[in-house]
Amino acid sequence: MSDLVTGDPARDAVARRVTELVRLVPDYPQPGVLFRDITPLLADARAFADVVAAMASVAGQVDLVAGMEARGFLLAGPVATALGAGLVPVRKAGKLPGPTASATYALEYGEAEIEIHPATITPGARVLVVDDVLATGGTAAATVGLLRSCGADVVGLSFLVELAGLGGRAHLPGLSVDTVLTVD
Repeated sequence: MSDLVTGDPARDAVARRVTELVRLVPDYPQPGVLFRDITPLLADARAFADVVAAMASVAGQVDLVAGMEARGFLLAGPVATALGAGLVPVRKAGKLPGPTASATYALEYGEAEIEIHPATITPGARVLVVDDVLATGGTAAATVGLLRSCGADVVGLSFLVELAGLGGRAHLPGLSVDTVLTVD
């Protein structure tokens, strides 16, 4: 079941299109996981543009958009362009050259680490965090903490799809969290 009624007919139309285009792949990348493949959405120019506009519309004035690896990059770049903001890639550990700042966080099956270039964050910079899916919230919470440790003012998070049943919002207290589509 999905949340397609926001009271905004244009936004509801975008959410319906996302529902139509995001392909569900059972048991990928491991048994029991229902993967959401966004590649059909990315291939539809009009739908992709509408999603970018919807994600950017909630941001207000920002200096930077932080995109979480890897599918978050695909959305964060166009959102940053739409907002006239810079882009900060939040990468898996070991993917960025030079000095980095990092954060380690727990996964259901272990730990992971993310990194950014701290020199790209001007203290007080207003940052919007973007990713494709909000699931358990661990990566998003680690990203927020990492950005804040570099002096950023995280003004909100924008996701294409939220898997509400996994409770990711609970790990982002006090933050503005927006999603184009929410599913149970």
